[in-house]
Amino acid sequence: MKKLMTWLRVPAALAALAGVAAAAVVLSVAELVGAFFTARATPLIALGSTFIDFTPPWLKDFAVATFGTNDKAALFVGMGLTILVLACVLGVAAYRRWALGAAGVLFMGAVIVASVVTRAGVRPLDAVPTLVGTVAGLAVLRLLVSRLWRLLAFPDSPADVAAREPERPATSRRAFFAATGLTAAAAGIAATGGRLLSAARSNVAQARESLRLPAPARPAAAVPAGVQSATPGVTPWLTPGKDFYRIDTALSVPEIKAKEWELRVHGLVEQEVRLTFQDLLDADLIESHVTLTCVSNPVGGNLAGNAKWLGLPIRELLKRARPTAGADMVLSTSIDGFSASTPLEVLQDDRDAMLAIGMNGEPLPLEHGYPVRMVVPGLYGFVSATKWVVDLEVTRFADSKAYWTQRGWSERGPIKTMARVEVPKSFATVPAGKVPIGGTAWAQTRGITKVEVQIDEGDWTAAVLSDEASVDTWRQWSFTWDAKPGPHYIKVRATDGSGGVQTEKRADPVPDGASGWQSVMVTVE
Repeated sequence: MKKLMTWLRVPAALAALAGVAAAAVVLSVAELVGAFFTARATPLIALGSTFIDFTPPWLKDFAVATFGTNDKAALFVGMGLTILVLACVLGVAAYRRWALGAAGVLFMGAVIVASVVTRAGVRPLDAVPTLVGTVAGLAVLRLLVSRLWRLLAFPDSPADVAAREPERPATSRRAFFAATGLTAAAAGIAATGGRLLSAARSNVAQARESLRLPAPARPAAAVPAGVQSATPGVTPWLTPGKDFYRIDTALSVPEIKAKEWELRVHGLVEQEVRLTFQDLLDADLIESHVTLTCVSNPVGGNLAGNAKWLGLPIRELLKRARPTAGADMVLSTSIDGFSASTPLEVLQDDRDAMLAIGMNGEPLPLEHGYPVRMVVPGLYGFVSATKWVVDLEVTRFADSKAYWTQRGWSERGPIKTMARVEVPKSFATVPAGKVPIGGTAWAQTRGITKVEVQIDEGDWTAAVLSDEASVDTWRQWSFTWDAKPGPHYIKVRATDGSGGVQTEKRADPVPDGASGWQSVMVTVE
């Protein structure tokens, strides 16, 4: 505590604190004013989204592999620490040379404004929250730094000295801390008020809850009773919406009013088509169980999920648009600017590629694409599963590049045959004797016909497959192992419906998905 108090007596440390308070004002005032603008106009969202746009594939892959579905939270923590350091530097700079500190603040404001106005669907007017926040932050920084200058010119002294010098400015460390504390409190109130106001102005969540989905013209096929693995602890065959993985580039979940949603189909087509949400509700919808998989999923990873989707077959929409000769790709774009390149033939064949509006019998959750997203069996999400989709451009791979294709990932992304061990977990300790092993395998559009287990370097032995719902869903398996004491390795591999055996060759997720056999180490006692 004594060291802390000594540190706080150093003018540079107090100046750094002033910089932090000013930064809090910038962000909180922008949050408050931003309640009247698009959510993507707030500084943190704009900066984070811009950072994601310029993230190299290896760093994105590292973030997903390290933090999984918490990658966005990790990004916000990293941004917070960076802003904290920059605020301290600018506070010290402003104390020592006001022009330099002010220039730094204005430069950072300009960077944030540039991040805001370059976001998809953002108007120049949406820069107003950042501009107002920057001006407010600059004013607070000047106020606090001025108190430090007066403190330097008139150091703290006993009350009797102040009484003999009535012209002396009323200043002290206590006054500085009081002003800083009031600033921090005001910033907190402004930020909270901004969030509450934003929530009050948005009724998307309430509208979603009140939406009643129409009955499908073609309901999903009945699910066999034996789809779940016999091994306790294996992932549920149907993934609840709250547990479904989420990997996307949206830091702030887009809030689109269903009544205002519209999809445009254009490009190399004979007839441009526009579709409203009501058009979808009135259409002949289909229902289908489909397993989705993220290209960033490592061997044995959990970035996969299985759900029942309700939507309009995209092939029906393309029939209306009538793609012209030479077209081979559909570039789908989200309202937040993300895009995916999907082979045209995949959207025209008999698989259940759809514009989905429902998930597991309910409207899409906001974070999973409400009101409309794409679901395409057999392709990794980065080339097919566009959420909050608002645009379909029929084009050619030679002419257009999608979001991740521009960053070194493959153009097409068919899902690789994969099996994983879920029970027991890696590094688990299990008792000797009969040990249940189980997991899940997938090869969308091809199906799974065999799963084999290998203990240490022994022979491959067939596991018991659970019932198959369809070739577009994952298939679970179980195996009973007569375990002997000691350390052991469990490996698993799958064979798909085309006869292809899961490759042993290891490959990283970049550029077209991971491959290899999962190996789980356990200790038997």
